[in-house]
Amino acid sequence: MFRIEAEVSKERRDLLHARLRDTNTAASPVLRALRAERDRPLHLWALDDTDTLAAGLVGHTWATWLHVTYLWVDERHRGEGLGSRLLAAAERLAREEHGCRNARLETWDFQAPDFYRKQGYEVVGVIPDYPPGITEYTLAKRLT
Repeated sequence: MFRIEAEVSKERRDLLHARLRDTNTAASPVLRALRAERDRPLHLWALDDTDTLAAGLVGHTWATWLHVTYLWVDERHRGEGLGSRLLAAAERLAREEHGCRNARLETWDFQAPDFYRKQGYEVVGVIPDYPPGITEYTLAKRLT
């Protein structure tokens, strides 16, 4: 007999995460080899002449992949190529300093899927109505 509980628990979440990680590591020689490799942050900032943040990119690298988490350009600077420059710099750093061969990111339909396609990214996944009324895209690009 089991009892099902609906309770937010950091302790149980951490225990579940550890057990799932251990199960996956035991089942996959690839993950077993990668477990020693930690993700490495990759952050880039574009500051104007008054040191005000004009744009930024936050991501990390792991297992030969760059994952772009956030890319933002202040509205006053959009259309000037700043986003393209940040993304290209992140890809170069990921490739040359972190050994990455691929990049990935997620974006919503109202954000920038066309921008990323122009930068050479291809749509590899689409989730319609996530959240309701919005489509989420996963895009990827080979860096080599």
